[in-house]
Amino acid sequence: MGDERVKNEALEIMGLFQVLPRLVVFDLDYTLWPFYCECRSKREMPSLYPQAKSILNALKDKGIDVAIASRSPTADIAKTFLDKLGLKSMFVAQEIFSSWTHKTEHFQKINRRTGVPFNAMLFFDDEDRNIQGVSKMGVTSILVGNGVTLGALRQGLTEFSQNWGALERNKQKWKNWGSSETNEQNECPFSVT
Repeated sequence: MGDERVKNEALEIMGLFQVLPRLVVFDLDYTLWPFYCECRSKREMPSLYPQAKSILNALKDKGIDVAIASRSPTADIAKTFLDKLGLKSMFVAQEIFSSWTHKTEHFQKINRRTGVPFNAMLFFDDEDRNIQGVSKMGVTSILVGNGVTLGALRQGLTEFSQNWGALERNKQKWKNWGSSETNEQNECPFSVT
């Protein structure tokens, strides 16, 4: 599928959702590109997964910011590759550093830099431990098998929309809980387990 066709399909997918994330965050290694940076030389010309660049361009066209959260121990190589691919200026935040925090530190820095709340973010990564850690922060997180694809984008936007809907329903329940009608019943609007 050509780059323009992938971009148009990504835009169509986004058009299916009433609520979109304010920020989409990507891992690099085995998410945007099919290799580990530390196994490469700066002199090489990197390549992305086939649908990655078109998805990034579609997000930007839709007005959605993009960022990077990578635990690569070779940030210099990663940044060189982003520059060679013409992507460096596309990202509002580039948190590329080695860490044992399963990217929670990366997301705290992204949050401080952008002001975007965790629940307004969507994250793609190829490591389950990162998905688990970041999900606990309130970020909708999607595990990718073979890089970011249109299928992963669709899944991510679907889960984001569901999470956002649940959040809005809970906000409404809390507002209603303070009303006299609910207070008369003296019941908490949430199930307690």
